[in-house]
Amino acid sequence: MARIRVLVVDDHRIFAESLAAALAAEPDVDVSAAGNGPAALRALERAAAEGRAYDVMLVDAELGALTPDGAPAVAVPVPRQGEPGLVDGISLVAGVRSGCPAVRSVVLAEKDDPRCAARALQAGASGWVAKDCSLQRLLAVIRGVLRDETHLPPALLTGVLRELTAARKHRTESERLVESLTPREREVLRCMVAGLGRKAVAERLFLSPHTVRTHMQNVLGKLGVHSTLAAVALARRAGVGPADPATPRLAGDVVERGGQLAQ
Repeated sequence: MARIRVLVVDDHRIFAESLAAALAAEPDVDVSAAGNGPAALRALERAAAEGRAYDVMLVDAELGALTPDGAPAVAVPVPRQGEPGLVDGISLVAGVRSGCPAVRSVVLAEKDDPRCAARALQAGASGWVAKDCSLQRLLAVIRGVLRDETHLPPALLTGVLRELTAARKHRTESERLVESLTPREREVLRCMVAGLGRKAVAERLFLSPHTVRTHMQNVLGKLGVHSTLAAVALARRAGVGPADPATPRLAGDVVERGGQLAQ
């Protein structure tokens, strides 16, 4: 009998241990639990290195919602190996999709939230189920995602489709605005996405700070925004990644990587 290796990731210890125990009672399921995102990443890396990779990750939708002292946590990118830090559930799903694409992620939620469910699917989740669903339902979802199925509660389907359609509409509009930029303005925008200030952009592109300021003003105007932060957010929606930090550009060079979004 082929065994299914499941990793439960939830910072509510009693729930995680209870769910792990229930799943472990199944004859074809091996299960482990992790209490936070970094611990989950370490478990995934260790299992893969030992040749016993996990098949499915069950992750709390509100993972990392609170810090250990009870304060609200801020969603952060998945930290690089060796770096501490909180990892929220959606970021963890995205990181696992990128680093361990064979692992299927299923989000466990206390309440139906179409917007959060849509974000989870966009991040790479294969399913969204209620925490209070039956064990039989959860097992059906686990086995289903391993057959490349996507599982959503019927009550969420309309709302999730609406959210995904709206997200696509915003992305399409953002792409249209970015396409209106000149090649040089696009390169400046990539530098802005990389977090470079005006002086750093000028040095990188062999331009005067005054010229860079003009380009930045043109970028903001064409994108219809009033701040660098808003321009960067729009650029990311359009799939614009940061300029490559490895080497400076020669005058006239333009970075083009197919609009790929860098994480």
